[in-house]
Amino acid sequence: MKPAPFVYDAPREAEQALVLLAEYGDDAKILAGGQSLIPLLNFRLARPARLIDVSRIPTLSYVEKSDVSLVIGAATRQATLERSALTGQGWPILVEALRHVAHPQIRNLGTVGGSVAHADPAAELPTVFTTLDARFHLRSARGARTVRADEFFISYFTTVLEPEELLVEIEVPPIPAGTGYAVVEFARRYGDFALGGAAALITLDARGMCRRVSLTLLGAETPWRSPQTEQALVGCLPDEQSVAAAARAAVQGFEPSGDIHGSAEYRTGLAETMARRALGLAVERAQTAGQPT
Repeated sequence: MKPAPFVYDAPREAEQALVLLAEYGDDAKILAGGQSLIPLLNFRLARPARLIDVSRIPTLSYVEKSDVSLVIGAATRQATLERSALTGQGWPILVEALRHVAHPQIRNLGTVGGSVAHADPAAELPTVFTTLDARFHLRSARGARTVRADEFFISYFTTVLEPEELLVEIEVPPIPAGTGYAVVEFARRYGDFALGGAAALITLDARGMCRRVSLTLLGAETPWRSPQTEQALVGCLPDEQSVAAAARAAVQGFEPSGDIHGSAEYRTGLAETMARRALGLAVERAQTAGQPT
């Protein structure tokens, strides 16, 4: 199919894009990598009157370190973030998450901010950014604001972004020393949308007890995080029994939608399995990270 007619704009500065968004609002759509938007246009599930292409704005594409945080321009290609030495050295959980995203050809075009703003419940980046307590920097012609990851996602394919706002940067806090990480998921074939998955960070103290835990499940209406489950593991020895109990607790209230590939009940059970595997692998890596080299 062909997309419905639209007017195409390709601003070279972020300020120009913000002016266009302020003028056209709900009638406009942002185009970055296009890996999610173009299929929607072709099937006419999205019919914007105006398409604003931000992929040619150089100030929206970068991977840098600011103080101790990682800062990522929203138009940065997923492959660029995946291959960045900064990412690999300080935030390897992002590299692991990105390797689950579709195929290399998709990551060469898809953008980090595009995946976040699209808010697909099967997407890896919203899940891992929630695990990392990332902050999203938004701008409009009226000003700027910062939103935490756990506040950003509202529902399926829906975020707090206003029609005139543009996601410009993602800020990721540092990962403490001695932290293990894991991103695991299950899909019918490599590169398919995940049917279930989990991202975990676990920091151990000198005694091998959990000092900090972050666990997010993929596949519900929004990235699903259970603070009560995380807190219950803090101060505990992360053995097989406590990890399994935490995984069971993590899916309490978890409500994935079912489809022809798996019922909601199946996906809930799958999420528990993914949570257990992610926590277990994160524990293993934390224990290795705490050993002298």
